Amino acid sequence: MPKIVECVPNFSEGRNQSALGAIKDVVHKVEGVTLLDVDPGADTNRTVFTFVGEPQCVIEAAFQAIKKASELIDMSAHAGAHPRMGATDVCPIIPVAETSMDECVEYSKILGKRVGEELGIPVFLYGYSASTPERKNLANIRKGEYEGLEEKLRHSEWKPDFGPSQFSAKVARTGATVIGARDFLIAWNVNLNTTDKKLANEIALNIREGGRAKRDEKGNIVKDASGTTVKVAGTLKNVKAVGWYIEQYGMAQISMNLENYKITPPHAAVEECRKQAEKIGLVVTGSELVGLIPKDAMLEAGKFYLERMGKSGGFPERFVIDIAVRSLGLNEICKFDMDKKIVEYAIDRKNRKLASMTVTAFADELSSDSMAPGGGSVAALCGALCSGLASMVGH
Repeated sequence: MPKIVECVPNFSEGRNQSALGAIKDVVHKVEGVTLLDVDPGADTNRTVFTFVGEPQCVIEAAFQAIKKASELIDMSAHAGAHPRMGATDVCPIIPVAETSMDECVEYSKILGKRVGEELGIPVFLYGYSASTPERKNLANIRKGEYEGLEEKLRHSEWKPDFGPSQFSAKVARTGATVIGARDFLIAWNVNLNTTDKKLANEIALNIREGGRAKRDEKGNIVKDASGTTVKVAGTLKNVKAVGWYIEQYGMAQISMNLENYKITPPHAAVEECRKQAEKIGLVVTGSELVGLIPKDAMLEAGKFYLERMGKSGGFPERFVIDIAVRSLGLNEICKFDMDKKIVEYAIDRKNRKLASMTVTAFADELSSDSMAPGGGSVAALCGALCSGLASMVGH
């Protein structure tokens, strides 16, 4: 099996379909890369792309996408619910097959150097690629967001790893980009029966690993001898969370990043949200996956809920996954298509030969946003059917 890596760039644009289409086009043009998912959000004004392929092809596709985004997205005019600091806000490289994390670190540095030198965009390395301990955490780098970038670049400790360290007119438009290697991250939003952002954020503070500031009996923030704020840890490990209101859905959500789904799987996170919501009189009505998810995470969730029902987990895997989808409420906002949202199924779907598909599967693929099948494939199928009818009459 060849080396395969995944790239999940997040672009600060979720409304301009023309701009997103142009970015999609440059990714499609890179041979050896399969675009698995494009997940836009109008209220967050952010779109998550997911593509896979051999490392050199993925690096080229990522560079071309970052370049196109820098041409089409003006950060000086950007507004959205999601934290951000650049037109391409973050661009992680993730090992998928026959590839180590150390290799992905090197790939991220190759990409970062090229973005910094050729495009003139400040680049910070994060995750396993971080040049300092402070830069390992994306939230530390993004603190202050785009609005604080000019001030951040004035401090020597925040000199970019690649690219310019001055807030020029060009940088004012593109912002900065964070690139690095990381483990598979699952972006998961939990839906609440409220429009109150404060209540959603209350739950987020209770569950996220970083927790909240500790307060004394008078409500004052407690600090240690060095003046650092003392934190009370949340209930979930390797989880970041924030509460927000999404006007498009008319509901508040708990937006989570599950940074290690083997430690805190999605179903455990959702169940904890349900528990915390009940404490303050709220109900979790469903959830939303942003991007893709590994198959084993969904299978584990399905088996968890089957066991809770007193049933065996020894069902066909698609049945088990369907139980997970229903139990997690993944159909509330839009229909959850496991062939598009589960990594292994999405790769297989994109790579399978058209000739081996059922007629139903061919029609489904035809109606999707993929480049193929197209007019030629449809004409070939029609021709084959016509030939079959002629042959039947002849017989």
